[in-house]
Amino acid sequence: MRHLLGIEELDTDKALALLERAEFHGKAARTGEISPGSLRGKIVVQLFFEASTRTRASFEAAAKRLGADVINLSPSSSSVTKGETLLDTARNLEAMKSHAMVLRHPTSGAPHFLARHLRTSIVNAGDGTHEHPTQALLDAFTIRQRLGRIAGVRVAICGDISHSRVARSNALLLGKLGAEVRVAGPRTLLPPRFGEAFGVRVFDRLEPAMEGADVVMALRIQRERLVGSLLPSTRDYSRSFGITRARMRLAKPGALVMHPGPINRGVELEGALADAPESLVLEQVEAGVAVRAAVLEALES
Repeated sequence: MRHLLGIEELDTDKALALLERAEFHGKAARTGEISPGSLRGKIVVQLFFEASTRTRASFEAAAKRLGADVINLSPSSSSVTKGETLLDTARNLEAMKSHAMVLRHPTSGAPHFLARHLRTSIVNAGDGTHEHPTQALLDAFTIRQRLGRIAGVRVAICGDISHSRVARSNALLLGKLGAEVRVAGPRTLLPPRFGEAFGVRVFDRLEPAMEGADVVMALRIQRERLVGSLLPSTRDYSRSFGITRARMRLAKPGALVMHPGPINRGVELEGALADAPESLVLEQVEAGVAVRAAVLEALES
């Protein structure tokens, strides 16, 4: 695999192979085994132009478990502050013989742009409102670990669909793997023709989307991307679309709860529910390291 730019370009066989390899890395971490040093002596560069906790830290942990050296760069600590372009920054880092660059950028398509101009492997860690492929892979991994399958599982993705790269990548991947995907959100936060484009059922009310669901995935309200009157207030949103224990009764008994983080407690997700036994939030975080190790290991640059 040369790059991981999005789920759209990832075929089903490669996705399943990554999940299988992630299972190996997950078991190794749980038993205290040392992961193979397949990246020993190689450099992984992390270019994060947006804030991140889970994605950035788990990519770094994954790279180090594989024996790689990691360079972390943010806009404030790079020559971007002096006017250097993204491409010039990346080309200079490539000249240092980096194995891979992990890029998070507010502009949709930025990883694809670098992939066209560089020999180094590019991993998309989130580009604008476009995609977040490793998040979808770790979500699929987490569901499969808990339920034993993905095919036939009914997943309701709820919240700000318009601005969510997580929703797009999950709709694509879970659909490819045979899940029934539903999305729900306020009408102002539902992109036109989303259902047609992604092969999912779309609802502008929470209740019908959650009915009979095996998994309910709440999405973060992205205040940094909301403009104008798309959302009157977070209080109004929580009243109509917040995932609560009472609303979870609409889902299948024993249904699981997911959230890509960070959680706005009491807005997208009831605080007690985030910490409940049916919550997979921390399992998603744990899965992130295993999945990202599998991705970094699979790259050929």
